[in-house]
Amino acid sequence: MSSSAGPSLPHRAVSSIRAGDRSSTQALPTTPHTPPRTIVPTTFGSPSTLRADDEVIIIEPGSRKLRIGFAGDAAPKKVLSFGPEQQRRAGDFRAWDVGYQTDWRKRASGKPWGADHELWQLDVRGQDLALIADKLERELRDAFTKYLLIDSRPRRITLVLPPTLPIPLISSTFDTLFNRFQVPSISLFSSPVMSAMAAGTRSALVIDLGWYETTVTAVYEYREVHSWRTIRAGKLLVEETYEFLTSAIRGRPSTARTERTEDKLEDDAVSFEECEEFATRMLWCKRPAREPTQDATEGLPTLHEQDETETIAPAEDHSPMAITLNSCNPPKRVEIPFAQLADPCEAVFFEPHLSPCCFDDHEVPVHLLAYRALLQLPLDVRAICMSRIIFTGGCSNIIGLKGRIFDEVSLLAKERGWDPVTGKGVDQYKTNIKLRRNGNRQSTEGPTPVTIRVENGNAEGGETAPPANPAHAPPEIDHVEEMIQKDRNYKPVVQGKLRVVDSLGPWCGASMATQLKIPALATVDRELWLQQGINGACRPNEVDIKAQQRQSMGAGGLIRGQASQASSSWTLGVWGSI
Repeated sequence: MSSSAGPSLPHRAVSSIRAGDRSSTQALPTTPHTPPRTIVPTTFGSPSTLRADDEVIIIEPGSRKLRIGFAGDAAPKKVLSFGPEQQRRAGDFRAWDVGYQTDWRKRASGKPWGADHELWQLDVRGQDLALIADKLERELRDAFTKYLLIDSRPRRITLVLPPTLPIPLISSTFDTLFNRFQVPSISLFSSPVMSAMAAGTRSALVIDLGWYETTVTAVYEYREVHSWRTIRAGKLLVEETYEFLTSAIRGRPSTARTERTEDKLEDDAVSFEECEEFATRMLWCKRPAREPTQDATEGLPTLHEQDETETIAPAEDHSPMAITLNSCNPPKRVEIPFAQLADPCEAVFFEPHLSPCCFDDHEVPVHLLAYRALLQLPLDVRAICMSRIIFTGGCSNIIGLKGRIFDEVSLLAKERGWDPVTGKGVDQYKTNIKLRRNGNRQSTEGPTPVTIRVENGNAEGGETAPPANPAHAPPEIDHVEEMIQKDRNYKPVVQGKLRVVDSLGPWCGASMATQLKIPALATVDRELWLQQGINGACRPNEVDIKAQQRQSMGAGGLIRGQASQASSSWTLGVWGSI
């Protein structure tokens, strides 16, 4: 046969076989190459990528301290304090100069007393919000690199804030976290609610003895009912400690409180650091003048073993305590009786020498404020909250202060009861028999007594038994219900009596709530904040809560609400809106 039938077809290259004969397909390079492989990071990658998505940082900022750590931990990684040393720049070695510690008057001049030791003030008038943002950023960067040991990858943050924090300070905090740390979202939790959760209760009366003010917040079923506050807190205690030490140095009591900062920078003045250290380590609180009566118990009282050696009560102990004050020029040594060390706490938190009518609404003593808070609550909320009183804050660590406040509230409840109407007219009405007989019957006496007639076959008529009050009659016993409760290990709810409950603090409560994926009071996304700012916050009743509760599981275990992505409505919760 002839081989010239037609030109032979060229051999197909391997590249053409792989790429195909389609003209639309681009030919791959003929040089040898390694085909790319798509490696799934969830299977072969480092587990740190997953941890970065799941890690949530819990931050509790305050006026004096900052608590920071990871969600799920039992305690914060670090508790940072604000002070003058934080404001030093790199290469500033003045702290090692001779006489730097004694030259504190020059550094403190021109500023309010103790302003270098505070992050912010609740009175935002005249404050530099940019300086507050810089202080917060520097403290957070030091905490991330030194104590949390994490990189700059964006992580979700949960803030634990008091309900009375002003909106400008919240806005400054949000700007710092969103713009300088690229945080994807911020969740907000309330401090009193988290304190109740850390105590294992759903309802409580949280008394926060803070720095600028003392707040009393009623929490019922994880919701804040109302909040009351007073200025009798840590800052007023430190100022009273300064007056106390100044009187001890000069040997005479001061006639008026020192208000000007220049007067606190004299040679015989005490520095802010030393006043705070003295208040933390030396002050204590007396017991009330009248001890609350104990409820009578059935049977003989229990005899507790006691030391037979004679001891002196702390309030009667006048042994001198030698104290050296190094911040004075020159340093001085004073001797103060031990019993007088309780005077600053007595004057700041209780003020027993003045009548309650002498105080304004913002300076009510702490025990009277707690009693009024319980008195203004509804009956069912009061019955639950009075059995779950929680003390938090830095001033709660003073020896004897929590017990003194509780005893004073118990005395007020026993003397006045839960009647909001008080005064001489009410006392005269209760003691005057004629007024009570002519007037209407008090509602506290209960229902009308019922006369019970007992039939007797031997007697001609019925005998009349003494009248019985149906309100005091014991309920009938339900044996079936008792068996069900016994099988379920049911315990009755404690209510109606005053009781103190210990708490691990708001940071621990927020750590547990975030680890359990409990929805926050408010969640703000970074994109919405950059677009709208603080002015975009809506009122809580203008946000569809049910739509936000429809959630889906995203990549890396991140829960995101479908409705919140489609809608731009967000709120700050109990912190309100502009």
